[in-house]
Amino acid sequence: MQFSCFKCGQLIEYPAGSPIGKRDTCTKCDADLHCCKNCRFYDPAKHNQCAETQAEWVRDKDAANYCDYFSPNPVLLAQGERSPSSADSAKKKFDSLFKS
Repeated sequence: MQFSCFKCGQLIEYPAGSPIGKRDTCTKCDADLHCCKNCRFYDPAKHNQCAETQAEWVRDKDAANYCDYFSPNPVLLAQGERSPSSADSAKKKFDSLFKS
């Protein structure tokens, strides 16, 4: 099974059928792997940000949790958190649209 860390995009590989431990972390950025943002049910548009209707509410979506419905998202194409420089660049481009 392969998936990407939600935070840095590092490719994570686990043997098929091997569960992700609740305390497992990314080898590159040390982010928790058993968390909402790495789960296939994570959906910011849904109630509680989860597509699994029976899952309990989790306050911190990027911290390790004990959700029994956790399943790694194999199609997660994480780009990592945006660096301030790219955010500043995007803001400058946006602001330049409205300058006279």
